[in-house]
Amino acid sequence: MTLLAGITSRVVPTARLSVNVLERAADDPGTPEDRTVVLVHGNASSALFWQEVMLALPGDLRVIAVDLRGFGGTQTLPVDASRGCGDFSDDLHATLEALGLGPVHLVGWSMGGGVVMQYALDHPVLSLTLQAPVSPYGFGGTGRDGSLLTADGAGTGGGGANPDFVQRLADGDTSDEAPTSPRNVFRSSYVSPEYTGDLEDLWVTSMLSTATGPDNYPGDAAASASWPGFGPGARGVLNTLAPTNFNTAGLVDLDVKPPVLWIRGSADAIVSDASYFDLNMLGKAGVIPGWPGDDVAPPQPMITQTRDVLDAYAAAGGAYTEVVFEGVGHSPHLERPAEWVEALVAHVTG
Repeated sequence: MTLLAGITSRVVPTARLSVNVLERAADDPGTPEDRTVVLVHGNASSALFWQEVMLALPGDLRVIAVDLRGFGGTQTLPVDASRGCGDFSDDLHATLEALGLGPVHLVGWSMGGGVVMQYALDHPVLSLTLQAPVSPYGFGGTGRDGSLLTADGAGTGGGGANPDFVQRLADGDTSDEAPTSPRNVFRSSYVSPEYTGDLEDLWVTSMLSTATGPDNYPGDAAASASWPGFGPGARGVLNTLAPTNFNTAGLVDLDVKPPVLWIRGSADAIVSDASYFDLNMLGKAGVIPGWPGDDVAPPQPMITQTRDVLDAYAAAGGAYTEVVFEGVGHSPHLERPAEWVEALVAHVTG
């Protein structure tokens, strides 16, 4: 683990598992909950990715970044994907309880956005910030209204991971010799081509902390009679986001609706209405043969779905703000840290 100056790490024992958290050395543990921000990372990453913006946030906030199970320095335990992001949400709640915290401001990136949305369904929160979040209907396999394209979620879940990328994660590959190396996946998918920075080795280290296997990343898969021949299993990380397991559109029906900040980049390669991480989009592009066509297997309109749900959230009495960074990829906090901090501070202190 590589920590920047001013960041500390400790393992917090909880009733569920041992959780690694990052904190700022200068922060006051007695800071009120309404000035406490908790950051939740995405898939194939860890809390290390938050360090730059942690250091840039104002000193009168308490800032905590949590490693999810099987990532970073947190204990590796099996992920029960049949509960969607329920295991991750329950782990996060146990961590906050162990830290003596109740409702706080939650920030979730990508899969972490799914985790904090699930958390808000399970527990009170002061606010939500969703950075490049997974759609409230999961990843892949749904139409605009969230309805399943096939009953078994064909083309989603653990079977969709590139096996060479998974193997390179397991092998600790730090090279840039192949498109599927973690370093090149970071360059091509986590950020835009314009991104430059001197901490790439740290980001790759974070990616390589991912526990691999059927119980963790990517998870297992099941055979499907529908194209492309597989559906989600019930174990592991990618299956937590399969549309058969995950749905957080119930946020619309919360009695108490925390304000939502939705931050995204316009050039996001992972979460978009035409994502090349969506098997149906790969089929449409001819990358995967046998695609049955838009009538049967259209790409998932991820951004449109999120906006539809947040519009319904607002119509039901909630409030949300959308911030789009033009030309930015899947990691706005890395590419536009100053503007990202400004938006977050306005959201949590406004």
